[in-house]
Amino acid sequence: MESSSAEATGSGGEGSGADGAGSAGPVVGTALDAVLETAAATAAAVADAGTERTAVAVAPASLSPSRAGDFMQCPLLYRFRVIDRLPEKPSAAATKGTLVHAVLERLFDAPAAERTPPRAKSLVPGQWDRLRASRPEVVELFADDPEGVRLAGWLTEAEQLVERWFTLEDPTRLEPAERELFVEAELDSGLRLRGIIDRIDVAPTGEVRIVDYKTGKAPRPEYAEGALFQMKFYALVVWRLKNVIPRRLQLVYLGSGDVLTYDPVLADLERVERKLLALWEAIRLATETGDWRPRPTKLCGWCDHQEHCPEFGGTPPPYPLPVRAAGSGGPAQGRMAAG
Repeated sequence: MESSSAEATGSGGEGSGADGAGSAGPVVGTALDAVLETAAATAAAVADAGTERTAVAVAPASLSPSRAGDFMQCPLLYRFRVIDRLPEKPSAAATKGTLVHAVLERLFDAPAAERTPPRAKSLVPGQWDRLRASRPEVVELFADDPEGVRLAGWLTEAEQLVERWFTLEDPTRLEPAERELFVEAELDSGLRLRGIIDRIDVAPTGEVRIVDYKTGKAPRPEYAEGALFQMKFYALVVWRLKNVIPRRLQLVYLGSGDVLTYDPVLADLERVERKLLALWEAIRLATETGDWRPRPTKLCGWCDHQEHCPEFGGTPPPYPLPVRAAGSGGPAQGRMAAG
């Protein structure tokens, strides 16, 4: 979330002495607080809508790394998430990732000398409370844990991930220009790209580094290309916003203790832009025709939408947008043809 010269590095690296001078892009959104509030509001709206999903459905208007990944993984999954907005159960792994991201963001509120492992770990309980308040559905994760044993273990795992980060980067030497930055750029084609960048460092010389935290393990080298797609997406947005090509893209894998880096060039960003334009054209066509095909993979076993998926004998909900037959210009009301 691209042929990679990915390498494992230690703490620091190019741009690690960034003093925060300048910014890699305008702040067009707020930090994690607003993101969590928006997520909670969206979940509430979906719950309230219930069977009235047709009334709130709108055609896709922008693309993020996550949603681009959804479509590439399975077009029908994209439809369920973006158009139907079917509810999904909270995931323990994803929620832990959100919690760890919040802790690492808030740690930089402290003076550099106080950014220590004990200080970071002490932030975990408070950030968990904030997460529960803004996204009450995450409490379901531990509904069958009245004694709090599983929750305690889960929080300990989050603390361990936070602690491992200190073996990969030195926050006392970092002054991020931006944290949890919402960015959005419109391409010449009219396609709007948007996303949230975990951290942007700007060196005194003006060089930009984009950093993304991952709570999972680093992929094998042959899969590094896919892992860098998200980072090149962000690099493209920054380039379009500021006419600056980031010097370095950095993925910090807290699950395995690895750091993968890639130094993009203009040709990389032009390639990813062409890829996104082709992807958006496929999404536009599927939106207009209502033809969203499932793409079975090993990941299907983790999908929350099996009951609606033809691959599992399910039936998608009625398609909530006007459709036209492929090759036809006339709209009609219909539903996706399974398969």
